[in-house]
Amino acid sequence: TTTRPKLEMRLAQSAFLAAKQANSQTLAPGLYRKAEFLYLKAKSSYKRKYFNKAKQYAIASKKYAERAEYIAIRKKALENL
Repeated sequence: TTTRPKLEMRLAQSAFLAAKQANSQTLAPGLYRKAEFLYLKAKSSYKRKYFNKAKQYAIASKKYAERAEYIAIRKKALENL
């Protein structure tokens, strides 16, 4: 049996919210949309008890959200120079 990927889901959620707060939806829209799509797929898989898939989607979502947040913060910093 597989365990529920609670930690991965929580990390993906917080990374996604951090990307949202960094205004990634306008500064890095492609990565933000990909992170959002994967996060929603992770939530859906989790609800259906497909925990292996949910874990994979959550990890991928976290990766894209962190990258989107980084690019958004970098663009903001470069604008202020």
